[in-house]
Amino acid sequence: MCATRPRAPRALLLAALAAASPVAPLAAEAAGACVEIGDPAARLACYDRAHGRAADGPAATGGSTTPAATTGPAAGAAASGAARVAASDGEAAADPSLLGERWALDPGTSGGRFGVRYHNPNYIVARWTNNPNQAPYTPLFASAGVPAQELEATEVKFQLSFKARLWETDTRAAALWLGYTQQSHWQIVNTDLSRPFRETDYAPELMFALRPDLEYEGIRWRLANFGFIHQSNGRSDPLSRSWNRVFLQLGFEMGDAALLLRPWLRIRESADKDDNRDITDYLGYGDITLLVRSRGHTFTLTGRGNPGTGKGAAQMEWSTPPLLGPLKGYVQVFSGYGESLIDYNARQTTVGVGLSLNDAL
Repeated sequence: MCATRPRAPRALLLAALAAASPVAPLAAEAAGACVEIGDPAARLACYDRAHGRAADGPAATGGSTTPAATTGPAAGAAASGAARVAASDGEAAADPSLLGERWALDPGTSGGRFGVRYHNPNYIVARWTNNPNQAPYTPLFASAGVPAQELEATEVKFQLSFKARLWETDTRAAALWLGYTQQSHWQIVNTDLSRPFRETDYAPELMFALRPDLEYEGIRWRLANFGFIHQSNGRSDPLSRSWNRVFLQLGFEMGDAALLLRPWLRIRESADKDDNRDITDYLGYGDITLLVRSRGHTFTLTGRGNPGTGKGAAQMEWSTPPLLGPLKGYVQVFSGYGESLIDYNARQTTVGVGLSLNDAL
């Protein structure tokens, strides 16, 4: 018997012919550019164009197939179409936006189905105050007969804050977000009181974010955010504190700087349920945040107040480039009223030093 000569599989022969075709390098190059596209539908359309196939052609509908044109102009059109899509996505990546990444405004920043992201700063600091609030129940409960606390001036303060996208349009021009922030003050060195958590505030939010994308004289309006926030400390009288607000937040960018304006309106409660009916006298009707980045360092200044009462607060934050993995060095200085809900009517100056994961945007 004579030996049978092995034949190359048909698929291998086709692959060899395809590699020898002058269109192959162009298609491969165009297809490689498609990898960078974040949106699945746009990425698939890019691959179709790169290989000269129409997305709604006969092959997609199950009809008869006609070989796609493999001439130079057709391949060039496919490659140029893919390059245009990749370039539009690449512009966002090459020119990162301070607000765009945090709110998933730019192409390629979807972050999965729910787009979970940092919201307010996440940090932990060793904090010192010049005026511990030993009687936080006054003046509303001045006659409650509760003895003053023996609080230490030094404690640990930390904050956790995230948000998740519940819905968005195809163009990311509008989205619905759910946010949550928790801030705790821990008397870790206070052995006489058995190291208690002095205060923990909880703040869930619902936010509808829009992307105006308007620019004038180098100032780019990137964010218009409408929201509702409930903030409370989850305690009973005389230490219960809570309030509800609706707000409008406007975000602007100027190169390596961003400005956030957030006026709010308190939703009034009935007098018998209001534990802090004068809270706007101290916390005011809105806040302003200015953030500047320079050589990996981030400087943030936030101010709020009530012009009618002359009361308010200012907070300065500085974070360094990452020191350990994603952790940055972090310094926080606060002066005024309302560092926490229990302290809304107590004036103090505090200094905290520690680590953070993210900045105010």
